[in-house]
Amino acid sequence: MKTDSTSNRNLYIILACVVIFALLIIVAVVRGNAAPVPPAPVDTAVPADTAAPVNTPGPATPVPADTPAPTVNPIQNITWQWVSVTNKDNSAQTTVPDPAKYTIAFYPDNTLSVLADCNTISGTYSQTNGFSIKLGPSTMMACGDASMDQEYITLLNNVAAGGPDGAGGLALETAGGQQRMLFKNGGAAQKP
Repeated sequence: MKTDSTSNRNLYIILACVVIFALLIIVAVVRGNAAPVPPAPVDTAVPADTAAPVNTPGPATPVPADTPAPTVNPIQNITWQWVSVTNKDNSAQTTVPDPAKYTIAFYPDNTLSVLADCNTISGTYSQTNGFSIKLGPSTMMACGDASMDQEYITLLNNVAAGGPDGAGGLALETAGGQQRMLFKNGGAAQKP
């Protein structure tokens, strides 16, 4: 008789776990936070002559109703190719002849990588109180007279605002919008 009550108790525990798990999945789907995750396998094998220890799950931690869903930063993990810069004072626009030579990629850990023609640069960025870029270590190759590497580096060092341009690209601006750099999506970026 003791074996039947142990089996019944194990069955009730398993059913309770399944019900709790199902409720958590429903809450997650309704809130749009996550796709359902398959349950972990439950080992229900119990030798007939011994009682198995019972591991009961702790109470589920409720998620506050006002917790926002995590957002994806639309500028991260993309290789942005510099296509043009416009000067506010005279509306002069310079088109970059080879955008693939002038790129920037932003990563979720607030680091960035830059290709400035023949040089690579690492650094950090912040989107708090505007947009700022801090360039760090760089290779020091001479890229030639036709290169826009020095202009590109100077502009990046002076970025004060930026974000998606509303047309699938990225816009970065210096203070007061004096220079506006436009970038196109060059594909997924892999952190070096």
